[in-house]
Amino acid sequence: MEALHGIGPRQAAALRDYGIHCVGLLAAVPSATVQRLLGGKAGRLAADRARGIAPRPVVPRALPATATVHHRFDEHTLDGAAVRAALLDLVVRLGTRLRGRSQAARALTLTLKFAGGSSWEKTRRLAAPSAHEDDLRQLAYQLMDGAGLQRGRLTGLALKGEDLIDADQAPRQLSLDESREARLAVETAIDRVRDKFGPRVIGPAAVFRRAS
Repeated sequence: MEALHGIGPRQAAALRDYGIHCVGLLAAVPSATVQRLLGGKAGRLAADRARGIAPRPVVPRALPATATVHHRFDEHTLDGAAVRAALLDLVVRLGTRLRGRSQAARALTLTLKFAGGSSWEKTRRLAAPSAHEDDLRQLAYQLMDGAGLQRGRLTGLALKGEDLIDADQAPRQLSLDESREARLAVETAIDRVRDKFGPRVIGPAAVFRRAS
């Protein structure tokens, strides 16, 4: 059984004199008796702690307001297909992270890093808060198309979910699009597999075909 931690040595010694040498025995002793042995305030606190009663309020862990995923190219690249595939990977990773935190993004920011140290960045808001790859992918592709890349040599990408909210606050709209509903069902199943076997078991290729 758990030893008497969290109380002073004199109090612990006093309890041991009465054969109370572990938390389980202390919890079984009436609070009034413990207060007589240790004194009013100390006895009340010790009795409460033994019963799992803490006076401090439970403060929920604050989740971050943003989430960012990065990709760095091994070589400077002009390849549109390679860039689009890297962006797709970021979309899947960001969506997985948001759903794992039970959060949804209201906006996305795409950052492009170029050879020579320059960069380009753009933010757009989603039509509705979401953590689904369908929604994130569409907006991420719009951001990429808006960059108007021609001969810029990319060294890396970053995709950030902005203005995050609790997923419970995001409206869930029923869709008449059966293919979308099917993809959302598959997404949920894949999340369960990742939770059980690890995030690398199913990669982006299992969710979407390689972008071209």
